Amino acid sequence: MDVVELLPRLVMLRFPVGQAYVWRDGANAVTLVDAGPAGSGARIVEAVTALGARPGAVRRVVLTHFHEDHAGGAAEVAALTGAEVLAHRLDAPHVRGDAPGPPPALEDWEGPLHRRALSLLPPGEYERPSTVTELSDGDVLDVGGGGHVLHVPGHTHGSIALHLPDAGVLFTGDTVAVSPVDGTLIPGVFNLDRRQLLASCARLAALDTETACFGHGDPVLTGAGGRLRAMVRAGT
Repeated sequence: MDVVELLPRLVMLRFPVGQAYVWRDGANAVTLVDAGPAGSGARIVEAVTALGARPGAVRRVVLTHFHEDHAGGAAEVAALTGAEVLAHRLDAPHVRGDAPGPPPALEDWEGPLHRRALSLLPPGEYERPSTVTELSDGDVLDVGGGGHVLHVPGHTHGSIALHLPDAGVLFTGDTVAVSPVDGTLIPGVFNLDRRQLLASCARLAALDTETACFGHGDPVLTGAGGRLRAMVRAGT
């Protein structure tokens, strides 16, 4: 796992597949956005400790969606820190393991990429959080002066983004990604409903955003709103 400081209060944790983010409102008020794959919990807590916060400072884990590369480490982090795990009400049953999550409707070209991504994840079942606080569109969390929960379906039915207007920071989850070919922003892949996803991308592009953090690919630290709007105008 790589630890990359992005802004004074924002750190990225990069895993073999995907990434998570640490937001610090203070030494005793840490929020984790996504939790990496299964087996990541102890390393995440070590990273938080290295940043000068005790494990118990991690107050919440906000999951952008239920996929294992984002939610697999949530139960481990919660057990080590006492953090609350939060997810949209439509994805929460899959996070808890109460019901299997629906598989993506892959386009032909996505199949090999999806198989490769799955091969990099730990095999077998993993620990699930027994308690998940269910979120809805419009909820505001005590993060960054007010973290606005945006329901952005398409990648999964319960995908969310987290917007911190006061800080100009947007966590998109897998609704938006970065092209590995040329670094442009693109709509996310491996979706349940691409039409819904494109509408969700347009919603995010309408926000006043300086910094955008994605589930896959390097964050955009300045001028992210313009980059998101250019993506939508390109119609990709």
